[in-house]
Amino acid sequence: MRGAAMRLNTAVRGFVVVVLSVSVVQSQDGWGVTYTSTQICAVKGSTVEIKCRYTYPYRIQYQTYQSYQMYHVTTEVQDKLWFTKGTSHNPVDLKSDSDYTGRVEYRFNQKDCTLRITELRQSDSAVYKFRFITNQQGGSYTGSPGVTLTVTDLQVQVITSQHQQDGTQVQLKCHSSCLPDRPSYVWMKNGQVNLRERSSTLLYFLFPEDNISCALKGHEEFPSPSVYAPKLPSVSVSPSAEIVEGSSVTLTCSSDANPAASYTWYKEDDHKHLSEGSQLVFSSIQSSDSGQYYCRAENKLGMKRSGSKLIDVTYAPKLPSVSVSPSAEIVEGSSVTLTCSSDANPAANYTWYKEDEDSPKTSGHNFTISNIRPEHSGSYYCVAHNNRGTHNSTLQLTVVAGAGTLEAAGVTAAVLLPVIFFSVFLWIQKKRMSKEPVKSEDRANNREQCLPDQRQPEEQDDLQYTSIHFSNNQADPLYSNIRAAQPHRHMQEQEVTEYTAVRFNRGSAAKRDRSQETGESSCALYSTVNKTR
Repeated sequence: MRGAAMRLNTAVRGFVVVVLSVSVVQSQDGWGVTYTSTQICAVKGSTVEIKCRYTYPYRIQYQTYQSYQMYHVTTEVQDKLWFTKGTSHNPVDLKSDSDYTGRVEYRFNQKDCTLRITELRQSDSAVYKFRFITNQQGGSYTGSPGVTLTVTDLQVQVITSQHQQDGTQVQLKCHSSCLPDRPSYVWMKNGQVNLRERSSTLLYFLFPEDNISCALKGHEEFPSPSVYAPKLPSVSVSPSAEIVEGSSVTLTCSSDANPAASYTWYKEDDHKHLSEGSQLVFSSIQSSDSGQYYCRAENKLGMKRSGSKLIDVTYAPKLPSVSVSPSAEIVEGSSVTLTCSSDANPAANYTWYKEDEDSPKTSGHNFTISNIRPEHSGSYYCVAHNNRGTHNSTLQLTVVAGAGTLEAAGVTAAVLLPVIFFSVFLWIQKKRMSKEPVKSEDRANNREQCLPDQRQPEEQDDLQYTSIHFSNNQADPLYSNIRAAQPHRHMQEQEVTEYTAVRFNRGSAAKRDRSQETGESSCALYSTVNKTR
């Protein structure tokens, strides 16, 4: 094997192709393939030619096994092909490979085996081998190790960048490993050659809408991919259906940018930095995660913010909050409003109940009792419900009697208590009289004192006042009647009743015995004092 290496610049359809040329002769008993180069670097979109020559013995001598006679067979080439796939014994011809359809041409002339590939793609990067087949026994030959083709693209590299309010100050470089050291370049903005720079480096103030690319001078139809700041990012939510509390939710941000953008996530209400990366994942989303979200896409050439998205989390009502208005003591006859509220999504509906009653009182946030009474006292509970679930909360309502009711009760008690006490007193006295022995004469005297005069029908009682006193020392009441009496028809004097007082002393049994002995009667209820004018 022999060879010589050199670096060649070969123009193919106007594109510069850098070739590392190594003249290689691979032979064995006169069989061989010579490649002009073993490594070729070409730019995407160009056309490349891989050149080679092959050799084989013109005639081969054979000897028969039986007679040991010699004979010769002239070599004839029956098939020639290039391949990148398969093996040397079972290759896939490039002309039948669907990846190269319409782009491959063989130039076989004499012992020339040149391969031509047009419209190069980066996927064309591979090792290419030539194989030929003859009529000789074992007369097939593959040129190994073949030729390595590398297809690259012109690239605009961002050397430096500085973001400003209206755009970005950048330093760009047009680069390809397949280009010679000092080619002539053109720079293009938005597909048009309108930049004066001709070197591989460009200083430029880049606006958000600008797309910058480079190309070889004279071959502007094959520009590099453009570089540009991120376009308006889009945000998607998965799942796209209703988001239920506790489920897993993923937000994805994407933006067209070159160089590729990096992503940052924020929540709209506080603009707090949440996470980095194209996805924001909630493994178990909560109601507190509801809100507007947005992402920011950024590369060395600029930054762009998405619109708000991002999330509406549905959940059952939380524990309802119940309150009473007025919050002070609830007085009979006043108006009272019970209020219920609960955090829920979708918004909760409310129903009010009283404990131990099956029928609801009302529906809605508020339950108003306009003229409350003591029988309204008790436990009330509010049920908050939506299509995600229910929750309830209870409060205790106590109604106190009003001021008018207390006053009426006091007056009634003031009137009834004396009557009750006096009735009891009369009953006690009556019981005592029935038990005490009284002389007939004293009984008669007492009767006269106790009973009004029945023989003077013309007399008319005029009741002036009555006083009842209760003493700690005397269990019996003090009682008096004052009345104006008419003059007796047999008397000329005018009788004027002044007053009288009767004191009943509840003494010991001994005193009562003494009173019986002296003839004093305890049943005298009143006395009349007449004053003659």
